[in-house]
Amino acid sequence: MARPAAADDALTIVSGSFPTAFVEVLGDVAERAGFFKQQHLIVTEQFAGSAAVAVQAVGGGKGDIGAVGVEPLVQGYERGVRMVAFLSRNPHLQQVLGVLADSPIRTLADFKGATIGELTLGQSSEYYTNALLEGAGLRKSDYSFVAIGSGAQAIQALLSGKVAAAAFPEPELRLYQVTANLKFRYFYPPILRDVSDSAYVASPETIATKGDLLRRFSRAIVEAAILVRENPKLAARYFVEGTGQKVTDEALASATRLLAASQDMLPGIDPASERIGEMPLRGMQLLARFMYENGVTSQLAPASALVADQFIPYANDFDHAAFIRYVKTLH
Repeated sequence: MARPAAADDALTIVSGSFPTAFVEVLGDVAERAGFFKQQHLIVTEQFAGSAAVAVQAVGGGKGDIGAVGVEPLVQGYERGVRMVAFLSRNPHLQQVLGVLADSPIRTLADFKGATIGELTLGQSSEYYTNALLEGAGLRKSDYSFVAIGSGAQAIQALLSGKVAAAAFPEPELRLYQVTANLKFRYFYPPILRDVSDSAYVASPETIATKGDLLRRFSRAIVEAAILVRENPKLAARYFVEGTGQKVTDEALASATRLLAASQDMLPGIDPASERIGEMPLRGMQLLARFMYENGVTSQLAPASALVADQFIPYANDFDHAAFIRYVKTLH
């Protein structure tokens, strides 16, 4: 049966983060700029609080799309949970080990005896940090992890010396740079530095049955990524509104600074590219092998079963130069 002209199709996203998470700006912009509406989509979003819960929810049919870190995809493969990343939300690994700029820790070896903060115990940040410090000759018994939460609680833990470092997603630490004027030095897992580890994902069944909706969704997100890059002031307003915060001059200024300082962490860093949102197969291969070799998974998940790129051509099939000119005029 033919789809009625100009009918709107419904999609449900289950996010593994919270409304205030930096990467949620893509959905906020796509919604408030009207990009979803232009693609005849009605998109609703639920927040699960963790990538693992979000993947389970989408895998169980409680959502169409997961907005998640991709590690649960790799871990779920050996348990029979099949999810596929079809659109990247960031160009490189989010997980970092950050110390304050005036910290006496200068090398990885200096972490011996250190207490390292993380959002909650048992997060994926632990196995990235363990591998990083093992490469410097440290054993797991040479340092410890403690949960410090986020926001003001985490900032206080860092400033008070309760923890020597934070094994956090880098967008969270960049938020502290903007809101609390903290300055950080970062340690990155070198092999994984350019691996995209956050994506929009769906089950193979959803990709097969709702492929047209997903490709239109992908177009709206790519357009949103370009708007964030080219008009961060407007994107900041959409982001503040999307988080549920009160729209004040201070909130808008803070969000604008955050977006301006974090362009390299969003997929529109090269707005002229015709591959915005691509989830590189090689990056997933590196990540899957890393997780296998570090004992996170008991079998090597095939990257080809975890990544799809069939929506990228349509998502980018528009005049980028003309669109860039257009979004610069919006206010």
